[in-house]
Amino acid sequence: MPASNPAPQLPSSLKPYFQEYDTERLDIVQDANLIIQRTLEFGTWDEIRWLFATYGRQRIRLFLRRHGQRWLAPVTFHYWRKLLGIHRWRKPPFAHVSGEIWER
Repeated sequence: MPASNPAPQLPSSLKPYFQEYDTERLDIVQDANLIIQRTLEFGTWDEIRWLFATYGRQRIRLFLRRHGQRWLAPVTFHYWRKLLGIHRWRKPPFAHVSGEIWER
């Protein structure tokens, strides 16, 4: 009986970007959106290569279309959107308001 491959682990170099999480308990499949978001936002090129090798281009494109505009900084979202050729995406259900939220 062949040995099963262990699930891919989060690279130790990415762990500082998940300070509020127990990185040993992060699941590559269940926590994919969180891992993709943090890696696209803060990752080095080696970490980005790991991300694409782990999830694939289509899964990352799906994240960007569904969550990118809300979960990433605007400059990060537009960078990856243009790089991956995404022309349509889910826009937030509320208007973006610049400036203060509360009136003084």
